[in-house]
Amino acid sequence: MNSSNRFTNQRSAARWLVDAYTRRADFAPLPQKLAPRSLAEAYAIQANYVHQKGVACGPSVGRKIALSSVAMQTMTGLPAPISGRLHRNQVVGSPAGVRPSDYGRLIIEFEIAVLIDRDLADVSASYDAFTVAKAVAALGPALELADDRHADYAKLAGQGLTLIADNAWNQGAVLGTLREDWSRLSINELAGEAFINGVSVGKGQSADLMQGPLHALAWLANQAAGMGDPLRAGEIAILGSMITSKFPRAGDRIEYRLEGFPPVVLQA
Repeated sequence: MNSSNRFTNQRSAARWLVDAYTRRADFAPLPQKLAPRSLAEAYAIQANYVHQKGVACGPSVGRKIALSSVAMQTMTGLPAPISGRLHRNQVVGSPAGVRPSDYGRLIIEFEIAVLIDRDLADVSASYDAFTVAKAVAALGPALELADDRHADYAKLAGQGLTLIADNAWNQGAVLGTLREDWSRLSINELAGEAFINGVSVGKGQSADLMQGPLHALAWLANQAAGMGDPLRAGEIAILGSMITSKFPRAGDRIEYRLEGFPPVVLQA
């Protein structure tokens, strides 16, 4: 297939995804003629999808990491984490509200967010936790809003490329307080706990994020720079869930408490 046909297919695949969300269709592989055959094609479709989705949801203002655990990578047949984009109109502050009926099936994840204050664009840099720390303006808790559209998790094997193309299911984020003095914290030892209607539903540690938030950010910086689309000053990055995903129902109050920060609150 020549480059012109590939680009046309990527746009068509992106339109297929936009339509699937509009119809709240169950998650499914892209049709064979539109399906990505490589990581590069999957991210190219994602870029097209993000561009088309941006008409309604605003431009990209940041990134997310998904599949940060080996178990999730194995389940989807991918050898590493993946990344997606956050849209301006879908990133809000806490407290926030959401209607589960607006989604196929709403997922909430419990994350750490960072605000980037300088470009991480050096392909040769091989960023690590130490070097990316210099680019972190502020850090704090965040909830990710995602829509798995009733995906059958038992059948995700082999659908990892579609998940990339689908922007890793992201549908927004709720940001808590971001501290500029974050370096005073033991950020690899922060405890997090999730509550629904006042009842604890899960705990996690910041070290669960690929051995620590800065390690996760370094992975994201290297991946983004390697794709020629680096992390930029002013972007927000959310770094994967410390706690297992939750599926809220209408009327639920979700609260995420990260050690050293005020709670993040979402009313469903």
